[in-house]
Amino acid sequence: MDCTKYDPMEAEKSFAPDRWQRTPLCGPDKGDCVEINVDRPGLVAIRDSKLADSPVLVFSTAEWETFARALAGGTFHRG
Repeated sequence: MDCTKYDPMEAEKSFAPDRWQRTPLCGPDKGDCVEINVDRPGLVAIRDSKLADSPVLVFSTAEWETFARALAGGTFHRG
């Protein structure tokens, strides 16, 4: 993926369509979740499961791991 020409509305095409994953915590309706795709080495793609044409945000594995650690550590709080 050429990140110099990154378009969040086109990024989904760079990832295998059958590799999108949701947490089991999404529940039986599978709505209102974030899906991730780790098909591309060194990259993590995320999208909104409830939007058919959701933009796809792409992060490096290091960026994603930093974000996940911050979430797990309680760094982010809803105000």
